[in-house]
Amino acid sequence: MPVEFRKASCPPLTNIDVSAPDGVAIGIIGEDSAGTGTLLRLAAGLEPPRGGSVAVGTRRRFLGPTDPLNFSPVDTLLLDHALALHDRLVRARAIMAIDRLRQSGATILFTSHEEDLLLELADEIWWLGQGRLIGRGDPAEALDAYRNHIAQSIRAWGQSIQTPLSPRLRRGDGRAEILGVQIDGQDGKATGVLRSGEATVVRVSVKFHHAVADPVIGILIRSRIGLNVYGTNTELERLKFGPCSPGDALRLNFSFRCDLCPQEYTLTVASHDPNGVWHDWLEDAIAFSVTDPRHTAGVANLRAQVSIERLPQPV
Repeated sequence: MPVEFRKASCPPLTNIDVSAPDGVAIGIIGEDSAGTGTLLRLAAGLEPPRGGSVAVGTRRRFLGPTDPLNFSPVDTLLLDHALALHDRLVRARAIMAIDRLRQSGATILFTSHEEDLLLELADEIWWLGQGRLIGRGDPAEALDAYRNHIAQSIRAWGQSIQTPLSPRLRRGDGRAEILGVQIDGQDGKATGVLRSGEATVVRVSVKFHHAVADPVIGILIRSRIGLNVYGTNTELERLKFGPCSPGDALRLNFSFRCDLCPQEYTLTVASHDPNGVWHDWLEDAIAFSVTDPRHTAGVANLRAQVSIERLPQPV
């Protein structure tokens, strides 16, 4: 028997109107507060709808993360992250058992945060957000849309992160002092998270306590394992702004496109003489992250475009 939600409501779910036919596996995705688990509990009869109705077969089974796996015949199987704690062997056996149930006509609804499992098992994806059905469809397309949503959410959350100076090491003769370092995204707002490819400005504020004839201000980006990713300074960029007198305060803006792969990075900043004598060197002064909906490897996000040419057959 199909599973049908007819304008069903049960906090946080509101007016869910969707159905799953016999013999399909539906993967259900969403953030923790989206109501994915509540949807399964409604279908299992563990929660009564506050509005609307739910129609399900008479034989149904609900399995949570710590429940023993039971794949004996049922009309409807409801798996709420039921495979999350199991090893590869158990999961492989479970997937085969679920597939047999599906072939026998059972309807399977399952929640998961694991893309590989969703792509392997789901015939269709339902995406819930804030208690509503945001979208449904082909698993690959639905997961692409969901990844993009998550990347945007992480980027927005990054603007709430405070990034105080917390250098791993600080050294220099004190003739100048780095007062602050700020990373701005393409919207001009400070953030601790950037989208890959986003227009970025690193703002370095410095104050001079002694006269410096020819100061150089530089930045260095490192990966989470300490690999030097990119560095530059005002001397390399042919920007001369000295001499500076005691009390002078400046802000230097380094603008670039953040074509980095998604991971965590640190930013080292320094003021020094052209011969390398440090006024103030802040090793790993602040940390930031890069997010992107696409899976990439390495550090540089080169955004390759792939084409295919058919080669002529040898004579």
